[in-house]
Amino acid sequence: MMSENTLELIVFDWDGTLMDSEARIVACMQAGFRDAGEAEPDYHAVRNIIGLGLLEAVMALAPELSARLQQQIVNAYRSHFLLKDKTPSVLFAGARQTLQQIKQAGLPMAVATGKGRQGLDRVLQESRLNDCFMATRCADETSSKPHPDMLLEIMQEMGVMPQNTLMVGDTDYDIHMAHNAGVAALAVSYGAHDRERLQQARPAGMVDHISEVVDWISRGKG
Repeated sequence: MMSENTLELIVFDWDGTLMDSEARIVACMQAGFRDAGEAEPDYHAVRNIIGLGLLEAVMALAPELSARLQQQIVNAYRSHFLLKDKTPSVLFAGARQTLQQIKQAGLPMAVATGKGRQGLDRVLQESRLNDCFMATRCADETSSKPHPDMLLEIMQEMGVMPQNTLMVGDTDYDIHMAHNAGVAALAVSYGAHDRERLQQARPAGMVDHISEVVDWISRGKG
């Protein structure tokens, strides 16, 4: 059982947890499939794989395609996401204030995300949140969720044990990654995966708004 006194690190997922980027991810993935000459997946199918690494997401959406075509879609997605697509991605209401509150309390934070390094660095700079996080890991640097490597590498870098770490995310990939790393997981219900799917993954708790994370921790529910 984790309490506020023993918590030494909070690791946040990015897309669907801190930033409302679902529409942009879906638009770029559908455009990537079109660019490769393939039928685009529907909105729900793409929403379902948000949180995975990019290649793993494409493989899940189109396992029948050749590795060459899958990589072509990956490359097209990156081009749309970084250069072409103008679909807005904004922080969820209260996200900035929540992060600042945690930072002011002196509790270290990190990010474990299915985004690539280039994409994460870009949104960190655009959102001016770089100084909130002491460590970050991306899916193109290590194993994709739900493999535990992102969390294991962050904890090793920070010198923090699993029992003193909390993972906050909006998908069952985040929760399963936490379980695989021996870390408690807090689910947020407003992201890519619905409440029932999140509950089936057995998080330690669930909140309906990012601003509730601090209260949940302070009640010693981790």
